[in-house]
Amino acid sequence: MKKHLLGLLLVAPWLANAQTAAPFTIKGTLGKLNAPAKVYLMRGNVVADSATLKNGAFELKGTSNAPVAADLIFRPKGQLGSLSGRVLDRTRLYLEPGITVITSPDSLAHATIQGGPVNTDNVRLNAAIKPVIANIQAFGAEIQKATEQQRQDPAFHERNKARFDAFNKQIAAVIYDFIKANPNSWVSLDALMGLQMLDLPQYNVVAPLYNAFSPALKNSPQGRQYGEMVQKLKVVAIGAQAPDFSQQTPDGKTISLRDYRGKYVLVDFWASWCGPCREENPTVAKVYSEYKGRNFEVLGVSLDNEKQRDKWVKAIQDDKLSWPQVSDLKGMDNAAALSYYVHAIPQNFLIDPTGKIVAANLKGADLKATLAKYIK
Repeated sequence: MKKHLLGLLLVAPWLANAQTAAPFTIKGTLGKLNAPAKVYLMRGNVVADSATLKNGAFELKGTSNAPVAADLIFRPKGQLGSLSGRVLDRTRLYLEPGITVITSPDSLAHATIQGGPVNTDNVRLNAAIKPVIANIQAFGAEIQKATEQQRQDPAFHERNKARFDAFNKQIAAVIYDFIKANPNSWVSLDALMGLQMLDLPQYNVVAPLYNAFSPALKNSPQGRQYGEMVQKLKVVAIGAQAPDFSQQTPDGKTISLRDYRGKYVLVDFWASWCGPCREENPTVAKVYSEYKGRNFEVLGVSLDNEKQRDKWVKAIQDDKLSWPQVSDLKGMDNAAALSYYVHAIPQNFLIDPTGKIVAANLKGADLKATLAKYIK
């Protein structure tokens, strides 16, 4: 415990002053491997350092202004080559002050990581997620055994999508629990930022987690950036009055959100080029068919641009979207999307008859269940 607290004391000043570059060292052993076998340290797509193995041993050094996630990639033949289109032998760690030790009998995929407080926390988080990943891999193996006839069945794809959505929720739940239990950890801030790709952030969920962070985390560049986002999310939080907007349909008719006052309306942000959006459209269509005429409407807002107008119109027809569709054809700079802080799609907001946001990011079964709760 004393060693862990000492590590926190060493890292905290570094977090508070991002201008101070701190040295790090990574020492590793991969069995008894020798040249030309090589390990590369990647910061994004940039090679930060590399080392040729000698009797399995390697050492990598550098400096970093803050704890940052990086990848180690092992190449048995030495050359790095392409980083895409193939499964790589790699592992992820954090660059933090001091020495981080990597040990494996044969590969990075089987490596254990021992380091300072940031890497220790990251190992704990990965261990918590591991059972869910194992279930995902097992389910993926089941899917591979499906017959061609099963693959052609839309219900097969719908069930698979529901399972993977459930897995994503499980991973998100594990990460949220970790963040709540570790408000002083850099890994918690990093994980909260990364969750935007897995679980679209909602103010009532992420604001309490962010507010519990230590001052050092909040005052870091990443912390300030996330804090700014939290304030933007507050405008479209559950319980907030939905921002009004007006945009045009493909035939030039102007529709405003205020036109729907007195009804429940699902504001659905999507685009013709968005694969997940197109996959979700049949679900929205089914729900719309069931609840249409029961004080419920859908208003689609496209994030297509002017050059994609024809594809937008064709997607509306192909997906049989019978509810009103609008756009200003400015792509991701769509004015309505900006006012709702939409940075990923599909995304939606359920607004009640008074114009208040009552739910958000509803997909699959959650959409139908939520509507059943509000519309009797």
